Amino acid sequence: MMDKAMASPLDLDQLRTFVAIVDSGSFTRAADEVFKTQSAVSMQMRRLEERLGVTLFERAGRATKLSDDGARLLTYARQMLALSQETLSAFDEDSIEGFVRIGLPDDYAERLLPEIMARFSRSNPRVELQIACETTTSLIEHIEKGQLDVALVCPTRTLQSETIRREPLHFVTSASHSVHLEPVLPLAIGRNDCHWRKLCIDGLNAIERPYRILFTSWSATIVSSAVLAGLAVSVLPECALRSGMRVLGEADGFPHLEDAEISIMRAKNSDRPVVNALIAHIRDSLQNRTPSANDAALVRLPESRAVRAPKSMPGIVAAGW
Repeated sequence: MMDKAMASPLDLDQLRTFVAIVDSGSFTRAADEVFKTQSAVSMQMRRLEERLGVTLFERAGRATKLSDDGARLLTYARQMLALSQETLSAFDEDSIEGFVRIGLPDDYAERLLPEIMARFSRSNPRVELQIACETTTSLIEHIEKGQLDVALVCPTRTLQSETIRREPLHFVTSASHSVHLEPVLPLAIGRNDCHWRKLCIDGLNAIERPYRILFTSWSATIVSSAVLAGLAVSVLPECALRSGMRVLGEADGFPHLEDAEISIMRAKNSDRPVVNALIAHIRDSLQNRTPSANDAALVRLPESRAVRAPKSMPGIVAAGW
């Protein structure tokens, strides 16, 4: 027979706080997000743990991480909260409907877009998201022509936009290769109008480090593939780092780069409720975002374990990008 405590329903407010802790990365930030004191948040988590009979969080040094049971609960918690919101929206005659067009470079799409989509779709299940992944230059043009409602872009000097996130920009190489030791550094970088490309080249020129551009592409997949294969070094923001990459710092002979910025643009005459709602969700997602486990899985290997990449690769421009 089922225990009476286990037969009672779970508290959605406790689950909402639990998810907020996971998404924000700390009890303190979660308290601000759910409009509770930190002690109230801690009390909710103790009650949820008592309700389930498991430990949801574990200490890892000074940090707190999800336990195995916490990770298992997270999937169910998200589903329950999403279904609750969807149910409420289905009976809300004033809920937002329609479509909204958003564009962003694919450097950001892989890591940032799933979180933005999930947050927005849970709250606005009747809204269709139309998504374009292109270069910042193309996205600005689409915004100016009214072909997009919202765009996430890399800032430019002439750009009228709102910066909503700053994060470190790193030189990166493969954790399993030593291509960064080549006398003439091979690079995989964006096209001529890419702001990170300019920062990369300016930084190398400042320290008089010889380089050659081996791959040119606006596709983050192509650039990351070249890095992970040990063919080239690149520059990527923190959110685009992948497991298997190695960050190159001043100790490796690479210059410090200024932070990468993510800015948001909106088209003129796009003051629709659905656009305002999407922008609010983007701000919440990016301003409270903490590095994922994959972001943190970057290593520095001893040179004795590195494998040297070939030196005689011809320069290549990725056609179509």
